[in-house]
Amino acid sequence: VQLVESGGGSVQAAGSLRLSCAASGDRSSRKCMGWFRQAPGKEREGVAAIDSSGDTSYSGSVKGRFTISQDSGQNSLDLQMTNLNAEDTAMYYCAAGDEVGGNCPYNYWGQGTQVTVS
Repeated sequence: VQLVESGGGSVQAAGSLRLSCAASGDRSSRKCMGWFRQAPGKEREGVAAIDSSGDTSYSGSVKGRFTISQDSGQNSLDLQMTNLNAEDTAMYYCAAGDEVGGNCPYNYWGQGTQVTVS
């Protein structure tokens, strides 16, 4: 499985950005996918996720501002981010895994794309 993120950049507060993750490889190993982020000096945190049924979930800090979506072929995962603030500044990672017992162990990670909000 390969995951390649794109779409990061610098944006002013209250602005918007759309991140994309191109996914390839064994589909059975990427039934669930998600976006994570890590800011300098902080632990990595989950931002948004989508399972094989299309159900989505969000962290409290981004709910209502970010939207995760996936194309029908499960080859692309997007994260639409609106009303960005400085606390959203981080490296954003796309991740994928196979659903196991209702959980999603993320075994595959992209290289990350930087988002900077000023």
